[in-house]
Amino acid sequence: MSSQTRLYDADEMAKAMATMAADILALRPEPPVLVGVRRGGVTLANRLAHILTTQSGQTPPIGVLDINLYRDDWTRARALPKVGRTEIRFSLDRRRVVLVDDVLFTGRTTRSALEELNNFGRPRRIELAVLVDRGQREMPIQADFVGFKVEVQDDEVVEVIFAEGGEAQDQVLLLKKAHPKEVASLDD
Repeated sequence: MSSQTRLYDADEMAKAMATMAADILALRPEPPVLVGVRRGGVTLANRLAHILTTQSGQTPPIGVLDINLYRDDWTRARALPKVGRTEIRFSLDRRRVVLVDDVLFTGRTTRSALEELNNFGRPRRIELAVLVDRGQREMPIQADFVGFKVEVQDDEVVEVIFAEGGEAQDQVLLLKKAHPKEVASLDD
């Protein structure tokens, strides 16, 4: 990476998450279950669950989804994909599922997550919550709950940093690649 710019700080992120949680509660009366897409989506799902518990008095169940083997590009992304555990210890049958990820880009990660969710039942509905929507979709996927929408160039990457990852503070960064040919789907 040749340069980076902070798009949002910890306070702005906290406000966006509080708004997202309020919107989740306001949209439908049925309580949701949250399923975070492994790495950033899991942290965001835990944060949203805490806010939802505070706002509603009910703690939503939380699951973790690792979509690496469901990606349509896993053989091109790396020779041996690093696969984590999917942890959904409850049925999704007839439940309201809020799928949570940190960044929505091409839509391919979300497509993979939707495919894997089928292994855990048939939800009544699936909604998508993302902290950052960076546009440039390759799939017809749209988030129901969005913290921030940003316009990003092809040679830029959006990185969401949470303090839980060992960093000093939460922040959303815009990273500009030195060579556009090297752009990987880090934020997909």
